[in-house]
Amino acid sequence: MLTRRRFLTRATAASAAVLAPRAGFAQDDAPRVLRAAASRAQIAPPGYPETALWTFDGSLPGPELRFMQGDRLRLDVVNDIPQPTSVHWHGIRIDNAMDGVPGLTQPPIAPGETFAYDFALPDAGTYWYHSHAQSVEQVERGLYGPLIVEEPDAPEVDADIVLLLDDIRLDQGGEVAEPFDSGFDRSHAGRIGNVVLTNGQTAFSREVRQGDRLRLRLINAANARIFELGLQGLDAMVVALDGMPLAAPESAAERLVLAPAQRIDLIADVIAGNGEDAFVIHYDRDGGYAQATFPVSAGTAAARAPVSALPPNPDFPITLAGARTATLLMEGGAMRGLSGAMFNGERRDGRSLAEAGMFWALNGVVGRTVTPLIEAALGETVRIGMANDTAFAHAMHLHGMHFSEVRADGSLGPLRDTLLMAPGETREIAFAAHNPGDWLLHCHMLSHHAAGMGTFVRVT
Repeated sequence: MLTRRRFLTRATAASAAVLAPRAGFAQDDAPRVLRAAASRAQIAPPGYPETALWTFDGSLPGPELRFMQGDRLRLDVVNDIPQPTSVHWHGIRIDNAMDGVPGLTQPPIAPGETFAYDFALPDAGTYWYHSHAQSVEQVERGLYGPLIVEEPDAPEVDADIVLLLDDIRLDQGGEVAEPFDSGFDRSHAGRIGNVVLTNGQTAFSREVRQGDRLRLRLINAANARIFELGLQGLDAMVVALDGMPLAAPESAAERLVLAPAQRIDLIADVIAGNGEDAFVIHYDRDGGYAQATFPVSAGTAAARAPVSALPPNPDFPITLAGARTATLLMEGGAMRGLSGAMFNGERRDGRSLAEAGMFWALNGVVGRTVTPLIEAALGETVRIGMANDTAFAHAMHLHGMHFSEVRADGSLGPLRDTLLMAPGETREIAFAAHNPGDWLLHCHMLSHHAAGMGTFVRVT
């Protein structure tokens, strides 16, 4: 097996590639085509063959889709891979029929078929799109890309840079390792890759100038890896989480934790000197690595104006008093086990669940059923208390709406669409039920979702 340490040792000799800016979609009234198909890319170092992938429009990641707030996205997604697929537009407050969840919001797109996505983009921010069918395999093989919605009054920066973080598990021959339904991955931390990527590259580099102000849009597209990040040569403020602007910018912490599916927007000033490098650093168990490198050329060291808050997105106030309430207990996984849970309408013991590849339950139920976790009328506030009674972390993602964490003092945290729950942790979220439909609520460790950790909320 190609290990990450061996890979990094071999990759050190390879020259760092500079990613050319991707061409975004210049949207007009005509629908555009986004094609899911087989492709190949040089992921492993020289001496290894190209890796066989499934990607959108032949690139890893897929093309950067960039629109203005208030635009309408019209895309015909063509499925040229040998499995049914779909596309979820992660973080967009979207029409339910366009959310891209097979069996809940749409039928899967069969091989050779096309599905027309057509929806408004009400919120500015950093989002992404990815397959939501057999996601453990299809996202791992490369079916994902960035979706950026720009503010009409965007902050002035010298460069707006998307950093789409991922990992991929390669075998000794440099191909995507199988199987994708490993019981170990499904019952433990999820499918963790042995090669770490930024924008599809192992050595992402982008030249900047001393004194430049950058907007860095960090997106975690990994199946299960939690990225712990740091900055060097960059003085940064956090201005948005999961696409939603903060009320006021906050100084970036020494360590920034980015769970699968989460995003962080930074406004960062380059403070490294001419001839030096600035870095986004990925801290792993065996040390720190350059997740992104910014070689610095001559510029100006003049002080910049303080970073201002981004323009707010449309607001849907959360009213805690009188809210509808529900609880969500996460159970199962290795070290804890699962027994007596409901699966396909039947109560199963732990052995039969494991034989079916099911290791996780929410409130004693394995996998999404016909009954929602909670049903709320349009405009009501929903409060969900969540407890992680497992030995592993879970990145809980709500489709269609953003939520705030309810803090111990009753105040509300920033809006997010994905919350990282540590083992043994209890937390509470609340959201305004402003978007009608059935909305998936699941763990974005994709193997966990596939192994039973998913439910939905209904807004009528």
